[in-house]
Amino acid sequence: MNVARSIDDVRRQVREARSDGKAIGLVPTMGNLHEGHLSLIDAAGRGTDFVVVSIFVNPAQFGPGEDYERYPRTPDEDFAACRGRGADLVFAPDVETMYPAEPMTEVAVKGLGSVLCGRSRPAHFAGVCTVVAKLLNIVVPDKAFFGAKDFQQSVILRRMVRDLNVPVEIVVCPTVREADGLAMSSRNAYLSPEHRRQAPALQAALRTGAERIAASHPPVAEVRSAMREHLRGAAPAAEVDYLEIVDPNTLQSVETTDRPVRIALAVRFGTTRLIDNIEVDGRRGES
Repeated sequence: MNVARSIDDVRRQVREARSDGKAIGLVPTMGNLHEGHLSLIDAAGRGTDFVVVSIFVNPAQFGPGEDYERYPRTPDEDFAACRGRGADLVFAPDVETMYPAEPMTEVAVKGLGSVLCGRSRPAHFAGVCTVVAKLLNIVVPDKAFFGAKDFQQSVILRRMVRDLNVPVEIVVCPTVREADGLAMSSRNAYLSPEHRRQAPALQAALRTGAERIAASHPPVAEVRSAMREHLRGAAPAAEVDYLEIVDPNTLQSVETTDRPVRIALAVRFGTTRLIDNIEVDGRRGES
């Protein structure tokens, strides 16, 4: 496995792999890799022939007062993990490489980026789209791999590549969870012991909503009320940012639950913000 710091080096190594007839896979990450990230590398290894993992803490997707400066950076451990999972190349640029001058260009997807997480993080998805667009232009992969925990992100990126005619397949892989159901996230390390004990209530609340929908297709307000009640009992320290039931393609709130929907939530434990979601087909039950 090689580590590249420059764009020219990445392009040279990818060009050599492609000249050998290899399909290129990209796994964009911000490092501090956990099993969720590593499952994406595994998926890329199964789906392509030459796996590139990018490790870059992207300042453009952090808002004022967010955790950019303290976001965990563990390059040595990350390189070892990538090597252990069979990645072929790690692209680990610094900020000056990705943003050599004050950027005048931004990529944003209207509408999809202003709901759910976009309401409390208004600049976040423009930062995500801009850096992913740059990575796609640098690596030019056949497939790029993302996790379903960041469901809104995946919907936005699929629309971005569709609208911009980017010749890449966005592959969304299942959320990887801890043994108690908490979705794996680098930010889980910020949780206090008591908040970590309460955090699995996020998935339990999602399952409460999914079970209600599967059983009787109740009104959305009833499902949301049941989920909030569960959170109040099981995670009293959790401050709900949002709890929504949305169309999985448009991310717009729905009125009925007798159809495929996505239940998504975000909560804060102190200063730590966690997200999770679950897909439910109201015609058949949880997907």
